[in-house]
Amino acid sequence: MKKSLLILSLFFLLLSWSKKTDLTTIKVSNIDELNEAISHAKAGHHIVLANGIWKDVQIKFIGEGTEDKPITIEAETPGKVFIEGVSNLEIAGNYLIVKGLYFRNGYTPTKNVIAFRTNEEKVANYSRVTNCVILDYNQQQRDKDDLWVQFYGTHNTLDHCYIAGKTNGGPTLRVDLKGNQSIRNYHQIVNNHFGPRPRKGGARGETIQLGSSFTSMSPSNTTIANNFFEECNGEVEIISSKTNFNEIRNNVFYKSEGSVVTRHGNYAIIDGNYFIGDGVNKNYGGIRLVNTGHWVINNYFYKIIGENFRSPLAVMNGIPKSPLNRYNQVTDVVVAYNTYVDCKSPWQFGVGTNIEQKDVLPESEIRSARALRTVVANNVIYNKIGDKNVIIEHDKADGVKFKSNIINNQGVTFGDTDRIKATEFELTKIGEHIYLPKLTGEFDIYQGFGFETITKDLFGNSRANKNAIGATVQGELKDTNILDKTKYGADWYSNVVETIPPNVIEVTTTKGELETKITTAKSGDIISLNPGKYYLSKSIAIDKTITIQSKENDKAEIIFTGAGNTPLFELNPYGILHIKNVSLTGNGKQKAFSNLKENMSNHFGLTVTSCDINNFNYVLKAYKQTFAQEITFKDTAITNCENGIELSEETNDKGDYNVEFLTVENCKFSNVNQNVIDYYRGGYDESTIGGNLLVTNSSFSNCGSKEENGILLNTRGIVNVDISNNTFKNNPVKLVALLWGAKNNSHANNQITNSGQIKVEQNLKMKLMY
Repeated sequence: MKKSLLILSLFFLLLSWSKKTDLTTIKVSNIDELNEAISHAKAGHHIVLANGIWKDVQIKFIGEGTEDKPITIEAETPGKVFIEGVSNLEIAGNYLIVKGLYFRNGYTPTKNVIAFRTNEEKVANYSRVTNCVILDYNQQQRDKDDLWVQFYGTHNTLDHCYIAGKTNGGPTLRVDLKGNQSIRNYHQIVNNHFGPRPRKGGARGETIQLGSSFTSMSPSNTTIANNFFEECNGEVEIISSKTNFNEIRNNVFYKSEGSVVTRHGNYAIIDGNYFIGDGVNKNYGGIRLVNTGHWVINNYFYKIIGENFRSPLAVMNGIPKSPLNRYNQVTDVVVAYNTYVDCKSPWQFGVGTNIEQKDVLPESEIRSARALRTVVANNVIYNKIGDKNVIIEHDKADGVKFKSNIINNQGVTFGDTDRIKATEFELTKIGEHIYLPKLTGEFDIYQGFGFETITKDLFGNSRANKNAIGATVQGELKDTNILDKTKYGADWYSNVVETIPPNVIEVTTTKGELETKITTAKSGDIISLNPGKYYLSKSIAIDKTITIQSKENDKAEIIFTGAGNTPLFELNPYGILHIKNVSLTGNGKQKAFSNLKENMSNHFGLTVTSCDINNFNYVLKAYKQTFAQEITFKDTAITNCENGIELSEETNDKGDYNVEFLTVENCKFSNVNQNVIDYYRGGYDESTIGGNLLVTNSSFSNCGSKEENGILLNTRGIVNVDISNNTFKNNPVKLVALLWGAKNNSHANNQITNSGQIKVEQNLKMKLMY
């Protein structure tokens, strides 16, 4: 009897638990069921989204959970719930959690993919988005700005997410401080993997932006910690701190073309971060300082060789009485206990000084205010190859105090022995890219005001009673394996892609075969053209990485008979074309290459090698709001074309341009009437330091006859221009080029006959962007 009663009691207990579970957990399969579940959700409830594609859904997650009983929306299986189409997520209330969603194949209908509010009055607090992915979730047009994650409210968290592939304008993530409901927010951005953000070609491409210039005097207290930033190349600022009291700790910046920048706001702590370069790419940056009261401590810099804005440590000049949206003077900053290994000119002061441009800029734009009351102390520098310019002063660093810094410069004189003491020491390898000084003996450690608060080193070891300078104390080194991607981001997603050898696909001149095989090829494949003539009457769309080349030394010839103003090769989003040893012939009215005029939601690319291009209206036409990371013409002859390489439609004067790197090497241009090379970036913006043109070992003859401005190579506003070792003969123009002397524009060893001249104008007048 007792045994029967026990069994009966257990049965009712299980039944009761089952009913309770049913009440607190609900599985939904469509947006209507989800909305119904949200409307009835109480503290402790779990809403489970069924696996599958959720298309064109606008999720408004409003609820009131508690600290011990949050309301949760989660994927049935993390990574198997796909949010696609025109979709987004908005969160408002308290103690809400979102888990395991995958945003792909679409774009947001609003300004945010994920927003911690549903309107200006309803914000989220103590809420969390975790273990989610946002990948290539771009607007159709590059100039339609949005933000993929926007924080409002207070005490919200983004953690263990993977976010990558943003190509349109706007920071990937922003913390908004407009309104008292979002000030002193204490948000946490932790343990995420910010994957590759391609170069944007202009401003508005930050990965993280904390506030804006107009809230820069507000306290944010946001923490960015333990994140992995990989190839975040959107623009010169990876993290742009524009508010007060933010902490940037223990992050890894791996081969990312930009810097951590205290753009506005004060009192940032930048502690224990890794900046990893390769000693080759000058675009990998470190830390750039503006404003007041920052502490830069315990950071490790490896093979960062950027200059000026992208130098390992860039201390900027400010504008006297600066408005909120410009540059305040650097004051009361501490740079201490950092380690620099094989970095070029690691300390640069007076960065951004532009006193020489006072004739073309208003007084309110002149950066002449040098750093004051700044301390650089207890730092260690090691150079495998001696550096003659360890410290660069673009303007005097007379307001900076240097104390107890040491360097092993391999005996090379660097002229700053009062600021840095030459010392012999070696390195200890403790992990990939991690080489730390092996210091012996006692050091005179500088103890400045507040230095007693620096209690730990890069690895979290105590500094108490340790005679150590640099990022780490001696004898307590750890292999942190900082490049182990499994430590960051969503636990169900990896961006590691297995390299698959390309297929070589042979094509004959049979009608329609070339088009079919390009369409069915996989990304990375090689189309091998048998000798002969290929007649095409319609454009070929390129929407993947593909190589087209002649099979043998004899050039295959593609003859395009399509309608006027259509391209032979239409470069779509993700379309990267490599074409080698092929002859392209038009009828004088079409384009050889162009991208889509609209809906270029992702980048394109083009490399033309050892080709002949003749009788086209345009060799290349890039439209507005389109962008390529690289365009290269090499060993190629371009003849009898109305227009050449035209990349000049970004005329909004907001710093945008159509390609990051344009290279013309060992090419021959003959009888190209206009836009021979037309590459434009408009708007004065000191933070836009791109646009890169190399024209070398090439010849230009009888070109530019219809060029309205009389300039053969138009490069206006492009920051980095190198025109060298070329021949210009019988080109009916006034100027071969007009170069910008104040920027990185140069020319050398060019032979010019009956073609005008190359003129350098030191200060080009540009329209202010702000």
